[in-house]
Amino acid sequence: MQRRSKKKNGVLVLLLLAGGIYYINYSDLLAAGPTESPKPVGETKPETTRQAVDSWLEQKDLLPLDVSYQVLAGAPLARKFLCIGLSSVKRTRGSYLMPTLQSLFSQLSSEERSSMVVVVLLADFDANWRRTVVQDINTAFPSELEHGKLVVIHVPEQWYPPIKDLKRNYNDSPQRVTFRSKQNLDYSSLMYYSAGLGQYYLQLEDDVSSAKNFLTTIKRHIQEQEKKATPWVMLEFSALGFIGKLYRSEDLPLLARFLFLFYQEMPCDWLMSHFRLLLTQKEPILFKPSLFQHMGTFSSFQGTFNKLKDKDFQEEFYSNPPAEVFSDIPPYQKNHAKLAWTAGEGFFWGRSPDKGNYLTVVFQKPTLVTGILIETGSGGKDMLDSAVVDLGCDVVFIERLQKSCREFQSIGSLQNGRFEMQEIDKKVGSVSSCLRIQVTAGQTDWVIIRKIRIMTKASTLPHQAQL
Repeated sequence: MQRRSKKKNGVLVLLLLAGGIYYINYSDLLAAGPTESPKPVGETKPETTRQAVDSWLEQKDLLPLDVSYQVLAGAPLARKFLCIGLSSVKRTRGSYLMPTLQSLFSQLSSEERSSMVVVVLLADFDANWRRTVVQDINTAFPSELEHGKLVVIHVPEQWYPPIKDLKRNYNDSPQRVTFRSKQNLDYSSLMYYSAGLGQYYLQLEDDVSSAKNFLTTIKRHIQEQEKKATPWVMLEFSALGFIGKLYRSEDLPLLARFLFLFYQEMPCDWLMSHFRLLLTQKEPILFKPSLFQHMGTFSSFQGTFNKLKDKDFQEEFYSNPPAEVFSDIPPYQKNHAKLAWTAGEGFFWGRSPDKGNYLTVVFQKPTLVTGILIETGSGGKDMLDSAVVDLGCDVVFIERLQKSCREFQSIGSLQNGRFEMQEIDKKVGSVSSCLRIQVTAGQTDWVIIRKIRIMTKASTLPHQAQL
């Protein structure tokens, strides 16, 4: 606790120094501020000032962030496990906000949806566009709005510092500097508003699709990360930009001020990396497969073509059943066999396998397997050249307290380092207790098994039926 306090005090000193310089330059702007509440025509709800968040920054009124919000639709009813924030502006080509929201809600169970709230900041200053979008959201998501699962807000233009005629870092064009500087301010306001709405905060963009049951996966990764001694500030569920970045809500007031103070210096994804380092998380913590995919074809910046995709995204996110994994292939360092089975960015990396070597997965409970996917190698190297895939039953102990199955049935072999088969239950016809990959010819190359994924379904067959 004392270490965390010293860490925050150090960050506060840096922010106070930067804030002093900032306030010298913009003291007249901050002192003046708008004298009355803006009243744009056609907004659906009156302006609402955000309530103070219970944080160490706000308790002492340090670095006040002066901003006011218009709530255009919905209202948060209770603090949730997760608050998802996304900002949207008018695009010259294409619009992806509605498909993004549809994907977020449709990919979750009702129980998962009850654990989250989505906050949408309509950050464009075009009142007609905002009015049209709010009408569309009211039509498409009436239940989510009514039950506090979706909130739509806006920050009027007069609450923004200057966004034009800024210094051109990195030789960016004036238009690009204005765009990325305003984007930083949009995110700052969005995070500041969202800080009290959830235990955790997830940043997305307005042109993404979501993986199935992504909230359950995020919860599991948080629990796993909390058990580790390594401190964390940001967990990443996508490798792209500012998509899928997760923070503790208690850090949002500080992050919101950080983005505000340095809004004209660099893009938001660069700033967030500096913020992570300041709070002593040295390396990124990126989980794979990614839970969110960029779907937009045209950028929100001048409608330019953007084909950016996350190669590690899987819409149908796997959830292998609980199991133990055993192998007699010597692992390289800490790249153990179980990493091929569990969700995450890890993989099994073994030294040159000999004929007869194996990797065996022993299920915690007998399982009716319907599909199997095995992928080996990386970049065309370290593939498993010759191996068969077996399913087995009747768990037994073998040497060195390892487990295996008494009987196995071969269901196929790897081709070009890969194996994929569906409708296995029609071929096997019973539950299985083991999945085995057995090497049929030795190789000098090392081997990487990147993933082992199985599909299952409920069964009323006897647990130890013979194959």
